[in-house]
Amino acid sequence: MNEAETRLELIDPALKDAGWGKVENSRIRCEVIAPGRLVGSGKRANPEKADYVLVYRGEKLAVIEAKKRDLPDTEGLQQAKKYAQKLDTPFAYSTNGLRIYQVEMKTGQESYIDRYPTPDELWNATFSQVNQWRDKFAEVPFEDLNGTKELRYYQHNAVKKFLEALCQGKDRILLTLATGTGKTFIAFQIAWKLFQSRWTVKQFRGIGDPNQSRRPRILFLADRNILANQAKLDFSAFPDDALVRIDPAEIKKKGRVPKNGSVFFTIFQTFMTGKDEDGNPTPKFSDYPPNFFDLIIIDECHRGGAKDESSWRGILEYFSPAIQLGLTATPKKEINANTYTYFGDPVYTYALKDGINDGYLSPFKVRQIETSLDEYIYDPDDDIIEGNINQEKVYIETDFNRLIEIKERERYRVELFMEEINQNEKTIVFCANQDHALLVRDLINQIKNNPDPNYCVRVTANDGKVGETYLEQFQDSEKTIPTILTTSQKLSTGVNARNVRNIVLMRPINSIIEFKQIIGRGTRLFEGKDYFTIYDFVKAYEHFNDPEWDGEPLEPRSVERRKKSKKIEYYR
Repeated sequence: MNEAETRLELIDPALKDAGWGKVENSRIRCEVIAPGRLVGSGKRANPEKADYVLVYRGEKLAVIEAKKRDLPDTEGLQQAKKYAQKLDTPFAYSTNGLRIYQVEMKTGQESYIDRYPTPDELWNATFSQVNQWRDKFAEVPFEDLNGTKELRYYQHNAVKKFLEALCQGKDRILLTLATGTGKTFIAFQIAWKLFQSRWTVKQFRGIGDPNQSRRPRILFLADRNILANQAKLDFSAFPDDALVRIDPAEIKKKGRVPKNGSVFFTIFQTFMTGKDEDGNPTPKFSDYPPNFFDLIIIDECHRGGAKDESSWRGILEYFSPAIQLGLTATPKKEINANTYTYFGDPVYTYALKDGINDGYLSPFKVRQIETSLDEYIYDPDDDIIEGNINQEKVYIETDFNRLIEIKERERYRVELFMEEINQNEKTIVFCANQDHALLVRDLINQIKNNPDPNYCVRVTANDGKVGETYLEQFQDSEKTIPTILTTSQKLSTGVNARNVRNIVLMRPINSIIEFKQIIGRGTRLFEGKDYFTIYDFVKAYEHFNDPEWDGEPLEPRSVERRKKSKKIEYYR
């Protein structure tokens, strides 16, 4: 009897006898846990696939690994344990159809059992204590957007861990997941569960009349308009009248902040730009009572609100009665320790290397390029076009394009990476400042092969709505123009462009957090994309590589030394 026959004739009937698939809200799933790492030429490593996942009331309770009848009953045990750990199920089973071997994942207890537990038996073994809100959350199915989008296993885990922390009484909760893993979708599912179950802080804490339940009021707080706007679109399954964009122009027009709604979206800056009756600056968030919101979701929380030194911290402190959920894409480091101090350790973590190994994120290569003009000392033979120069100073990478500009140097660097990349591939170039981004844009367009005048454009704060339009076109996978964007700070976050193949670093990177944010621009998957490449002129990868979080690049980084150019074009 082969494995398929074993499952059909022995295992499936035994599960049905236990009520699986027959008891209401119970399901038996064959689940593809991960599609497999991209290995090149459009191919993937073998996918991870669980033979059976037992689901009851929306909770994944057990993994069963099946082998054919003639094999030992524990032949699939290690596989079952591995999948149970990934799916965060409390039980794992290995069977050959004749005997059933059970593992309790939390206690490590292992034993043979005579039959499969029923759905209620597994539920009660998992949740020994009754919790009213856990039961209410379990009654609300995940929203699959009309069957178009199902949670990946780690997204399901993240939602589950948040709800568990909530039921345990935590009011500051942190989720840490790599860029490109769908943190906004996770936030949407959390909000959906709370909205549909009519959860509120008062009800949760046993305050007020339990028969007078309203929908919760949820605030999604970002630090860039593009992120707040995108989040509102991602929450489109909610009723239209439930979603509210807190817009400064609307506030000014109506003379008040909007309060009718369930899910509110805004940026920190909007809340910090109000004025009182005398015209004096006053935080706009104080127009809401401190207990107005039940849940506040802080997107990319490492960048603002949770930092002790940040003025945005006042928003979180003002709304302290609310449950606060921080979303971050960076693991705990010295530079962002305040975030972790404020929220505590993350209740769930999914690293970049996890996403790459699972096949949900793109692998990367590193091409480190070193030139002999990475330092400069004045030579009397050099031409000074403008300004005065310190003849004794050694100018280093952090001085270029800030204190000193050598156009010939920048042209040479542009020529180097333009020779190496496929010029038809979407590329983001990070420059020292907006002027440098302008120069690099012009140099690229001077040597490009493509005849389109908008082949390379600059997208910075100074480019305003025109830049935003270029960015939208760049993010559109169906469009090929613009192909290359030059920027300074603006595009380090908030760029959801799936087909980015190259990231070029032409400016020093100030921190490991900034480095991870920039690298995150290339990690999203796209058909035909096997990897993305980091072209590193500033040794950022050497300074900030983090194998524990990032994993290793596809191939060793190469270092190439180039000849020195002797002419200074410009000094300022």
